[in-house]
Amino acid sequence: MRPEPQRLTLLHTNDIHSHFEMMSPVAAVIARSRKEAGEGPVLLLDIGDHMDRAAVETEGTMGQANIDILNLTGYDAVTIGNNEGLTFSQDMLSAVFSGLQCPVVCCNFVETATGMPPHWMKRHAILEKDGIRIGVTGATVAFASFYSLLGWDALDPEQALLEQCRILAPQVDLLFVLSHLGLPADRLLAERLEGVHAILGGHTHHVLEEPLMINGTAVCGAGKFGRFVGRLVFEREDSAAEFRLVTGECLPVDPALIEDSIGPAAATHLRHGREVLQETVAISDRELALDLKGESPFGNLLAQAVRRFTGSQLAIVNTGQLLGPLPEGEITSGMLHGLCPSPINPCTVRLKGRDIRTALEQSLTEEFRSKVIYGYGFRGHYLGSLAVDGLDILYDPGSLPFDSEMVVYVGGDPLEDERDYDVGTLDMFTFRIGYESLASGEDAVFMLPHFLRDLLRIELQRPGSLEECGNIRFKSKQG
Repeated sequence: MRPEPQRLTLLHTNDIHSHFEMMSPVAAVIARSRKEAGEGPVLLLDIGDHMDRAAVETEGTMGQANIDILNLTGYDAVTIGNNEGLTFSQDMLSAVFSGLQCPVVCCNFVETATGMPPHWMKRHAILEKDGIRIGVTGATVAFASFYSLLGWDALDPEQALLEQCRILAPQVDLLFVLSHLGLPADRLLAERLEGVHAILGGHTHHVLEEPLMINGTAVCGAGKFGRFVGRLVFEREDSAAEFRLVTGECLPVDPALIEDSIGPAAATHLRHGREVLQETVAISDRELALDLKGESPFGNLLAQAVRRFTGSQLAIVNTGQLLGPLPEGEITSGMLHGLCPSPINPCTVRLKGRDIRTALEQSLTEEFRSKVIYGYGFRGHYLGSLAVDGLDILYDPGSLPFDSEMVVYVGGDPLEDERDYDVGTLDMFTFRIGYESLASGEDAVFMLPHFLRDLLRIELQRPGSLEECGNIRFKSKQG
């Protein structure tokens, strides 16, 4: 009688982005899958961007809520995404990941000061499940210029993974790569890495209902926000044989499912996060209206905040960063978090006058103001109009788009198309997102780790800021 084949079930999640409402349902699907695996070993991995500071639970606990959920769910290893690496300082990451009960694996992320991974991270891990030796390594997308401002060096992920896979392959029965690099990179890695059984992907939020088989490697992705749990099953006839993939799929997650321990933990962290964010940061004697299709005081306040903080000649921001008006009265840190949740940072660039003019003209069109934007840190819905500080603009609201004969002044002088200007703006624009001409600048300087809500807090505390944001920047030639 032939013995039963040896089997390993692998479950994976990615890009949950602090959707705490889905964490209990995700845990329920994982628990069900463990039960279905019977006595066979189950490996659970997360591919990064579990944290997102747009969520009250994460912001109010500085990520501890996410760590508790990861521990309670029983993950065996995780990697980090750009939302962990770029929105928390080194000290914050050290504090929060020191409490994680499984390895954090990432081979292309090191401290600038030492050239080594931080104490809470490993380049790889070798895990054992019922006598099966499993090698796990990971890599995160290398936003090198951003990471350098936070004291990290983001190394070339392919070279780092090649080295780790060469080390691991001879030592293990199964080898998995946790790739927060995106699907295009994963396809290339599958062609170039040796001995890898599966590349578990994230970052680009792709859903692969069945793995892509490339060069014998299963390339996988389970979407975003906890809507799916990836599941792979590997088998071998005996300990001398090679493992082969027998099943690969994405399991849909029903939001109505409940897991007994995760739901109460998430609710506790939500209460705690709200309490922490009750700190009063300012008191306003007026409401600041918001208009995503035109000029408004709250949009102007954001532009003022960026210009003051960056020390630039002028500032250009999009009103879609703001999710509602600023009310009169007591302003709390939680209120600013709710109105400006995006983990977007200010930056400065040198821009030609013609590129500034192009963006301003685009801002007068419905096409741009109503454009839906995804990713790049943006947590709003629509791009919105442009808000400015340091500029005065005369235009004809009744003219055809891009035929407004717009007149723009910088500090009282006419804007010159071929002149360079020092502009305070948002890091999102440097990725050629939204108002694309703003990405044509040079000498970008990114100001991490400050978020826009931090700048709003500073500006609200500056005497005279509320009066200034009421001053009109876009003036109609008809008026």
